[in-house]
Amino acid sequence: MPANLTPQYIELRTRLERSKDIEEKIELLQEMIAIIPKHKGTNKLIGELRSKLASLRKEAQNKPQKHKVYNPYSITRQGAGQVIIIGFPNVGKSSLVAKLTNVHTAVAPYPFTTDKPIVGMMPFENINIQLIDTPPITEDNFEPSLIDLIRRVDLVLLVIDAGTDEALDQIEFIKSRLEQKKLLLTMRDIGDDEETEFIHKKAMIIANKTDLENSQGIIDTLNELYSKEMPVVGLSAEKDTDFDSFKRMIFDYLHIIRVYTKPIGKKPDFNDPIVLYRGSTVVEAAEEIHRDFAEKLKFARIWGGEYNGQRVSRDHPLDDGNILEFHVPD
Repeated sequence: MPANLTPQYIELRTRLERSKDIEEKIELLQEMIAIIPKHKGTNKLIGELRSKLASLRKEAQNKPQKHKVYNPYSITRQGAGQVIIIGFPNVGKSSLVAKLTNVHTAVAPYPFTTDKPIVGMMPFENINIQLIDTPPITEDNFEPSLIDLIRRVDLVLLVIDAGTDEALDQIEFIKSRLEQKKLLLTMRDIGDDEETEFIHKKAMIIANKTDLENSQGIIDTLNELYSKEMPVVGLSAEKDTDFDSFKRMIFDYLHIIRVYTKPIGKKPDFNDPIVLYRGSTVVEAAEEIHRDFAEKLKFARIWGGEYNGQRVSRDHPLDDGNILEFHVPD
């Protein structure tokens, strides 16, 4: 049976091969084990990953402990997805984060009011998505740590000021600098290009300040130039009041689904979904509860969409909103 490794797994594998830090390798291996498809075709690979993880943990324990230097760009992943917001000074990044998360950062009509990453949680229906506001990029200031953070996140929002002709130059500068570091902003799924060693990072161009008179012309140009690479979304962080459709776009572009569980004979809990990548299966949902539980899983019953309690196998693919009732041997 083929392994059918996901693009997310392949990206993690690429980062593992390049990493020189034991702690980072341990974190990457843990994430790889968590997201790798679980079936007969991957059993051997999972065993190898767990063996490598155990070896690295032992090596880390025997290594003299060093005092860790605080790195504001080392951000713990929380919520259903991790989204970074980047752009030049005064494009409205902080205003957008404030509207989406209710985290009120310093907003001023002069540059560098954000001097370190600021994290907020964006509520979307019954989940939260982590948003990271970042210090502004300039031709003289593009932090290497920011590039590393971009490499780790699930989605990039590249914000520009739709009221200025400098927007095109800013996009090209950011794209060029990231490409120098083997990062491509693209609408394709996260993955890597084995021939060129490029990592494809999902991204959207956010054309902010659509309330300005000349903004539509800039947006039309952006669509003409970039819409085949990544979507262009026009909005006004200052004037708009309804961001529900924009939040839905972020959710959809993260390529995640929500799955709910229910005890046998009882109602499901819609307040605490299991969040998985699209294409995940019943057994992968069970893995999120406990690995031992997944190993014992016999079958499941499923509701939602075309299903109304039908029995499905461990490898059955899931859709957003499915409800699962797990069955294990007594």
